[in-house]
Amino acid sequence: MSRETFLGLWLALLAVMLTCRCLPLLLLRGRELPERVERALSLIPAAAFAALVANDLMQPDVYAADPAAALPVVLSSLVVLLVARKSGSLLWCAVTGMAAYALLGMVL
Repeated sequence: MSRETFLGLWLALLAVMLTCRCLPLLLLRGRELPERVERALSLIPAAAFAALVANDLMQPDVYAADPAAALPVVLSSLVVLLVARKSGSLLWCAVTGMAAYALLGMVL
């Protein structure tokens, strides 16, 4: 791929990405959203966090090759489940999950 082709493609993708991300913010600034829309938008952080966690948990090839390698992921996810039930805070779940994964990765 030539430099000009790459630059053109990069600029086109940048324009589309900025349009999709910034245009709704600019158009909706200062407007009151309906209750249902606000409730739906409030679920996005939890859904994104769940997708990241599921991506780490659902790796059958890793589990089949070395079940011990999956142990820090599974144990730290159990810790996050306990924190989620107790606190209900996405922030505490993320912090606890990262800390548990780091500690279990060093220990195991």
